Amino acid sequence: MLTIEQALARVLAHIPPNGAERASLAEAHGRVLAEDVVSPGELPPWPASAMDGFAVRAADVPGELVILETVAAGGVPRHRVTPGHATRIMTGAPVPDGADAVLMVEDSEPAGPDRVRLGGGATSGQHIRPQGSEVPRGAPVLSRGRTLGAGAIGVLAAVGIPAVQVAVRPKVGILSTGDELVEPGSPLGPGQIHSSNGHALAALVREAGAHPVDLGSIRDDPAALAAAFRAALRCDVVVSTGGVSVGDYDHVKDVLGELGITMDFWRVAMKPGKPLAYGVLGGTPIFGLPGNPVSCMVNFYQFVRPVLRSMLGDPTPFLPVIQAELVGRTRRRPGRPEFIRVRLFREGDVVRAEVAGHQGSAGVLSMADAHGFALLPEGATEIAGTVAVQVFDPNFQSGKDAGYRWSAP
Repeated sequence: MLTIEQALARVLAHIPPNGAERASLAEAHGRVLAEDVVSPGELPPWPASAMDGFAVRAADVPGELVILETVAAGGVPRHRVTPGHATRIMTGAPVPDGADAVLMVEDSEPAGPDRVRLGGGATSGQHIRPQGSEVPRGAPVLSRGRTLGAGAIGVLAAVGIPAVQVAVRPKVGILSTGDELVEPGSPLGPGQIHSSNGHALAALVREAGAHPVDLGSIRDDPAALAAAFRAALRCDVVVSTGGVSVGDYDHVKDVLGELGITMDFWRVAMKPGKPLAYGVLGGTPIFGLPGNPVSCMVNFYQFVRPVLRSMLGDPTPFLPVIQAELVGRTRRRPGRPEFIRVRLFREGDVVRAEVAGHQGSAGVLSMADAHGFALLPEGATEIAGTVAVQVFDPNFQSGKDAGYRWSAP
């Protein structure tokens, strides 16, 4: 049976090539950049005022000056600033020729019609954003592999780029297997349960930046499963859930073999999530995840998500890991490495972790309550003190320390 590290290495050894497409800024948010971006121009494109006030020659203040004109943002100066003169200017407006400083309006007072008295002194360059000072022409702006957040979109717009090359979202076919599955909203018959894994996987695929393709729930019938897997091969990655253990109705492994898929492995030394089938057919990675909800999601985070992020060109395809102080001690029987679901919260500068509910592989509520995984190593009977936590919910700060608070420096 493979270790977690061995299984992950095998999965990442085969990353299907992924293409790129051009997307407008409106469509690019959340996508992964597929090119290095350099600025086609300068930012700001001309010397700009950083304040509302008066553009002057620094040598003329303090003093009383004649106002030549008013220049608003979007306007263009018509007059050069000469000795004894000033231009009223607004934030973001072009600084007129001849001026080498801007004094804030707070440092001025009227001195008569078209005249202003400016107090204090000024230094050359004061409150002026030089041309190209933020982004010079041809300067690197964003690097390939960057996930485009709001700030990145704003930068692209500011330097005048209307569209960029982004990685094509991989299509992930999702198959749920089991005679017992009924869609949420439908009444349950004897022995039936609502199908949850397919919906959870679709959400996880979207969070990873890929496109889920719901292929429905397939009954525990080899012929039906084979037909479903053949249809799923139109996708870039195939993920099924259920039917990969050793029960009489666990047909997925055998069906995949009959389709000609070389199974790389089908068990991993981990808890939850030991039954995990993985193989490749025609260049398409196929994951057979367990049917227990927690096992299914744990395996997605550990194996499927890194593949999807790598296909998208993400140079850091793994979940972030932080250090946290475990609340109390967690004891388990010695055995396979175990992913413990934990909630995270802050106490001052310390991040603390506490066990999130029932830790069984069917305890789906523990995934909803948790922010990350703490790993109980192989053979260990307990974990305590400082633990490494793999964070799958970046919003963990919305827990016990919710609120708008700043610490004094």
